[in-house]
Amino acid sequence: MESKYGNLPNFMVQPNLSMLIIFHCHTIQLMEKGEGGNQTAVTELILLGFGDLPELPTLLFLVFLVIYIVTMAGNLLIIALVVIDQHLHTPMYFFLGNLSFLEACYTSTILPRMLASLLTGDRTISVGGCMTQFFFFCFLATTECYLLAAMSYDRYLAICKPLHYGTRMNGRLCLQLAAGCWISGFLPCTIMMVFMSQLIFCGPKEMDHFFCDFTPMLKLSCSDTSLVTLVLYIFSFLDAVSPFLLTLTSYVCIISTILRIPSTTGRQKAFSTCSSHLIIVALFYGTIMIVYMLPKSNTLRALNKVFSVIYTVLTPLANPLIYSLRNREVKEALRNAVRKCMALIKNSE
Repeated sequence: MESKYGNLPNFMVQPNLSMLIIFHCHTIQLMEKGEGGNQTAVTELILLGFGDLPELPTLLFLVFLVIYIVTMAGNLLIIALVVIDQHLHTPMYFFLGNLSFLEACYTSTILPRMLASLLTGDRTISVGGCMTQFFFFCFLATTECYLLAAMSYDRYLAICKPLHYGTRMNGRLCLQLAAGCWISGFLPCTIMMVFMSQLIFCGPKEMDHFFCDFTPMLKLSCSDTSLVTLVLYIFSFLDAVSPFLLTLTSYVCIISTILRIPSTTGRQKAFSTCSSHLIIVALFYGTIMIVYMLPKSNTLRALNKVFSVIYTVLTPLANPLIYSLRNREVKEALRNAVRKCMALIKNSE
């Protein structure tokens, strides 16, 4: 029997059953990825935070509030001391002032939102707000990687090349390094946000974290995330691994030089100039490696929030405490500032 299309047999013009099945399955997959157009994009996400501890919101609020106040006061105090005290107008403390300013911004990106959530119980955040929080988190964390590398280079020159330190680490180079750190943190995160702004979120809405981080956000997206993930891997190597390797290389040279110093007093004095910075580096990179690089076993997944708290909340707190308690020049500058304040108070009376 001839078909209505001429001499072609019917089996060539009638839809093949297997092709219909394949087409149907492909359509379902597109709909599941949000490309079928039938799913509504969500405009709000839910940060579960520490929802697994529902009986402790008040205690957590008080603990994080104290941490935030101490962090801000400590870092702002260091900035003020670096600006006011003439003895701290050196490259080392110039970078420390930059780090303290960064830490104050860093903790303000995460803690105020978390404190409001613990106080009110409202865990929702708009997609735009989540993207904004992630941008500033990415920008400041990347800048910190570069800034820690710049500080380690400063210590390398001071300990390994002391005769050339004054000429090499001049004011112009300090400004260039600091500006380069901030720009190197801003540019890649801006490019990253261009790609992330294309993501569509259509459910589920719950994010098992206390701030908007990259991996939890990707899990909620119903778009194709392969390109965004590739861009992330490229920038992670350039902006996290590379500064870490520079920092590591600097400290290998520093420790090697310190060990060659003949006197015990000389070794202790040389090591004391970089020990505070080394503690901050170990705390920051150590927790980041645990959170982002180790396999996601059940044990580590359960502790992920704990380690995230360490590098997002406790590291900015540790910075002023470590530098003020372990650094003789900072303690002396603080004493001088207190004496001046007391003198002003007495004169005003």
